[in-house]
Amino acid sequence: MRVGTRGSALAVAQTTRVAEAIAAATGMHVALVIVTTHGDVSRAPLAQLGGTGVFVSALREALVAGECDLAVHSLKDLPTGPCDGIVLGAVPLRADPRDALCARDGGTLATLPHGARVGTGSPRRAAQLLARRPDLLVSDIRGNVDTRLARVHSDLDAVVLAAAGLDRIGRGDAISERFSLVDAPPAPGQGALAVEVREADVSTEVMARALAALNDPTARAEAIAERALLGTLEAGCAAPIGATASVSDGIFRLSATVYRLDGSEQLTATAEVPATPNMSDDAEPTQLGRTVAAELLARGAAQLAPLGAAR
Repeated sequence: MRVGTRGSALAVAQTTRVAEAIAAATGMHVALVIVTTHGDVSRAPLAQLGGTGVFVSALREALVAGECDLAVHSLKDLPTGPCDGIVLGAVPLRADPRDALCARDGGTLATLPHGARVGTGSPRRAAQLLARRPDLLVSDIRGNVDTRLARVHSDLDAVVLAAAGLDRIGRGDAISERFSLVDAPPAPGQGALAVEVREADVSTEVMARALAALNDPTARAEAIAERALLGTLEAGCAAPIGATASVSDGIFRLSATVYRLDGSEQLTATAEVPATPNMSDDAEPTQLGRTVAAELLARGAAQLAPLGAAR
């Protein structure tokens, strides 16, 4: 079985874990197929590249063309609309969804000096940083994890990265602070992986066994709710929107915050429903996401951030 992945160290590390789980569940030999995406070769800021789909399209093309049997993505990179011939086959157990500060001398956001330079390629992270520390100088950065971390020891005082990515490549020791989900809700789907498969193959015996071994029902429900929120708002993955879905004590809850790009204003909405066995059906999480999005729009979210739903 061939599993498509981007070629970055992080992508290969997370896809290798998926491949190992498939091999254990099916007894098949599993090989990685490295695919270069537009996001990997362009140096332009992600927001200018269009954000959504920039790391995904080439992998999907390889999947449709039969060059691989599965494709593994960071779920937050997936466009929210459907893709002809491809379905979301599995969402594995979710890693730490929080954002992480990697600062000089083990500093935290509170202890960074006045006017400190902090790097991030995410408008959401920039807005959240400025909301909590308006004195900071936020710089747009690109590059792989090592490239970004190296700048902490040159021209930046800190960078903000996804904790899950750092953990997956064994760089968790670079984290000086993990932000709380309340203070800095992450991008929808952050920390989760998406395993896509051709629709025609999803029910074959071997593929069904592989997907069943990979899929975590709670992680999938959380991801579907967060993605439904994003899709209803018609916002790209780079939009200044943070969302956190969780299942705890029999309650399925989704909270989301929309930010003004400069961090000066924000709007939060939350909804919850009883956690039921129907969570394994995408319909219930989808409705939860739509409910929260509708409340945000009704309360003026489109006046804070560029949302397609406002058109």
